[in-house]
Amino acid sequence: MMKSNRLQQFLIPLLAVLLGMIAGSIVMLASGYNPIAGFYALVYGAFGDTYYIGETIRQTTPYILTGLAVAFAFRTGLFNIGVEGQLIVGWLAAVWVGVSFDLPKIIHLPLALLAAALAGALWGLIPGVLKAYLKVHEVIITIMMNYIALHVTNAIIRSVLSDEGFKSKPVKESASLHSDFFDAITHHSTMHYGIFIAVAAAFVMWFLLERTTKGFELRAVGFNQHASQYAGMNVRANIILAMVISGAFAGVAGAMEGLGTFGNISTKAGFTGLGFDGIAVALIGGNNAFGILLSALLFGALKVGALEMPSSAGVPTELVDIIIALIIFFVASSYMIRWLLSRWQKGAE
Repeated sequence: MMKSNRLQQFLIPLLAVLLGMIAGSIVMLASGYNPIAGFYALVYGAFGDTYYIGETIRQTTPYILTGLAVAFAFRTGLFNIGVEGQLIVGWLAAVWVGVSFDLPKIIHLPLALLAAALAGALWGLIPGVLKAYLKVHEVIITIMMNYIALHVTNAIIRSVLSDEGFKSKPVKESASLHSDFFDAITHHSTMHYGIFIAVAAAFVMWFLLERTTKGFELRAVGFNQHASQYAGMNVRANIILAMVISGAFAGVAGAMEGLGTFGNISTKAGFTGLGFDGIAVALIGGNNAFGILLSALLFGALKVGALEMPSSAGVPTELVDIIIALIIFFVASSYMIRWLLSRWQKGAE
């Protein structure tokens, strides 16, 4: 039975991706496009050469961290819709430190990352306190705080960080995550050292939740607040701590963009989408730290590979978005596939 369950855990995601590709193929055929050429362009655009591989890993990096932010909140009984706002304020804090100080790299870069984590944690602290003490639902507060983050950061960029009115100065080299080594081996892609930070963050989340007493407390409060309080746990403190840690992961995701991908911050007309995509990354990864590494890679490959489909296969951008959404839908529906397989097995017995 255990071997059968392990086999299902391996096969079901593959089956889900296959079903998504079949659905995408039907859409392309119905629209008059070649699905073989379309999916070849998708795969080639993600992994076809070292440049594309570098871009895929770069895109995967913030997805890992936003997925961890959402998953950490989920595992502790909270729904953090505010990852997008926490990412934006983390991005701003990292760039502000990266622009404002002249320090050795061994101090400057960690300081910028710490500033991003603290900014994201602060943005998570507010809904955590309101949830713990006033029972205000975290979904409502975090959604509103996304908009506050977007417009406040735009105002700060224009008034404090920018000489041009819409973009900050580049972060100093001592605070940059840029890698000359990755630049050379990936033909000048934007891949940077942040991937190591993201993978380390996944390990930190796993260790904290699965191997520490505090992690057990956080999960226990998420399962049942009343039982946890009866057992002597401080429910309010654990709710606040969970939102703070979740926000810190999101803030570091912002630092990946500010110190790595772009090296600056500019005003935004709308949200980046990274925080909202993190919800899907977390769900597809089963809210498991190591599952999130794989689901983030899937998202990164789809986002980067899709850019090749219009030019190589002639598939319109709008149709590409539909195909990507279908693949994600079937992967996210793996629970339904698992249920159908279990019903089929029971019927066969």
